[in-house]
Amino acid sequence: MQAEHVPTPAPTLEPALTHTVGKRAYVLKMYPRFSETFIVSEILAREAAGEDLIIFSLRPTTDTRFHPELARVKAPVIQIERPSSARSFWQTWQEGTQNPQLSARLQAHLGDITELGHDDAVQAMGVARLALEHEVTHLHAHFASVATTVARAASALSGVPYSFTTHAKDIFHESVEPADLVRKVADADHVIAISDYNHSFLHRILGQELSERLVVVRNGLELDRFPYRPRIATRPDTPPSAVPSLLAVGRLVEKKGFAHLLTALALLRDNGLPCRLDLVGTGPLEAELRELIDTLGLTELVALHGALTQSEVRDMFVTHDLLVAPFVIGADGNADGLPTVLLEGMATGIPCIAGTVTAVPEVIIHDETGWLVDGDDSTQIASTIAEVVHRLRENPASIREITDAARDLVCREHDSHSQARTLADLVNGGIVTEPEEAAGTVAAAEAGRAAPTTGRAAPTIGRAAPTIQRELENVS
Repeated sequence: MQAEHVPTPAPTLEPALTHTVGKRAYVLKMYPRFSETFIVSEILAREAAGEDLIIFSLRPTTDTRFHPELARVKAPVIQIERPSSARSFWQTWQEGTQNPQLSARLQAHLGDITELGHDDAVQAMGVARLALEHEVTHLHAHFASVATTVARAASALSGVPYSFTTHAKDIFHESVEPADLVRKVADADHVIAISDYNHSFLHRILGQELSERLVVVRNGLELDRFPYRPRIATRPDTPPSAVPSLLAVGRLVEKKGFAHLLTALALLRDNGLPCRLDLVGTGPLEAELRELIDTLGLTELVALHGALTQSEVRDMFVTHDLLVAPFVIGADGNADGLPTVLLEGMATGIPCIAGTVTAVPEVIIHDETGWLVDGDDSTQIASTIAEVVHRLRENPASIREITDAARDLVCREHDSHSQARTLADLVNGGIVTEPEEAAGTVAAAEAGRAAPTTGRAAPTIGRAAPTIQRELENVS
């Protein structure tokens, strides 16, 4: 979605209840979800800090595999029903209106509620009723789409304040309606942006007044689950003929840039540096990527592993030379916000190459904590891989300095315990402060598909990219 400023509307909902300590509820479109490990980490950190949580899930999970960490979540999960018939629809409304508070607030907000789809409206009533029954004092949704639509309406019906976290597709996709986003922010207690880039992007849409409700709270990791185990200590003993091992992890969708990575592998092989790639993930482009692997003659070099758990991927970090994540901005405007797997790799100690989109340059500082590439440029991806392979072989100490710095950055800015404290302070009425000012622009939001900047220079964009031949001369 291209950012365009939408005038600030007058508040549409009555003031919510004042902040009180009590049970907090998550409103999630689907829980658990295999790909949303950042939500589980956030919940675990908040529970470890002593918060009493409950989870309202709007859709039953469709996943067949689950991360072991789910077993540690203490919060009860309540599935919010979606009536399958007119009779059950009206039964849900009748049960809700038996509560005098819900009944009175429904009359005041009937116009807003009737504008919702029937599933959203009835689930909002269900969340509102359950929130009051469980004495919930705050609702929090992830993603500014369905979950926030329901949380906002449930807040209107119950008087319980709500907040939400914005991520990527929910604000960047071409289908996002700026006016809808403005309404949600206007009625929220506060709104989380996961990065400085997202904060700047939203500021362009919301304007100054509403942007005062925004606060940057970066996604966190349970760092003790990702101990620093850099493989670089073994690099001096690696024979020059060893085939570099690459790892790529993510859903098999356009914005991950995996097609460009496969083309880069073919270029490297054709120039005398074959690399093995383990690609972890599932998604709608699996058949297309398999066909590309066959077309490029990479069947002996690339293995597709399907979906793996966090712990399985964590173990792969220490058996591979490089994590390669050539993110791109999709044709529909969709882009990654800040993928968790990149933070996990940096924390663990694997050297990381990543595409320069959205907030990625906030963590991957070129040649300091990793390497940035234009994810659409297979030649640049290949030359950067060759450059890092050369340094791994000839100067591993320089790579160790980079992975050390990457670990330090993640520990400093992405600790889930710090994240939990900030989120609790916000719910308890803490003051929202402006994030550290970024000198960059939101060029991608302004110009469609231009590479975004975040205040840190992206040396791979606009610099003379090293040729594959020159880097291979260094490797050989």
